[in-house]
Amino acid sequence: MTSEERINNQKELVEKIGRYYEKEGFQPIAGRILGLLMIMDKEQFTFDEIVSELLISKSSASNALRNLEIRGDIEYITLPGDRKRYFQLKKKNVSNIFEEFEDKMKTAKDLFHYIIELKEDKNSNNAKYMEDLIKIIEFLLKEIHAAKLQFNNSK
Repeated sequence: MTSEERINNQKELVEKIGRYYEKEGFQPIAGRILGLLMIMDKEQFTFDEIVSELLISKSSASNALRNLEIRGDIEYITLPGDRKRYFQLKKKNVSNIFEEFEDKMKTAKDLFHYIIELKEDKNSNNAKYMEDLIKIIEFLLKEIHAAKLQFNNSK
């Protein structure tokens, strides 16, 4: 594969990743920015490079970058003597990824318990559905804990 073909394939994948993240509830531009930062050989892009590479407006880029920063998906660095900000994926400690997922699952489980608690009819279809979701979450929490231990032992 030539360098040009590889770059074209990377750009196609940026669009695919953008569509994937859009289905996950992200702004379309935010997904494409994540794709760009993940896939391209260059791992840090200035604001103007992002706008130019993705052919997007500055306001769209600005909003998407701000949202991605707030979510903790990206960060920026500055270089000595250079006023530009360089955006990059925010690397997280792998163990923290397990913990973040566990925390989200526990929060959902607590919400489902509270929903059931507030139901007048604890045997309603929705209450039964919430109970099933709680069982799934409990199962996943056990599996996540085991996976985390196995992952940490494999390092």
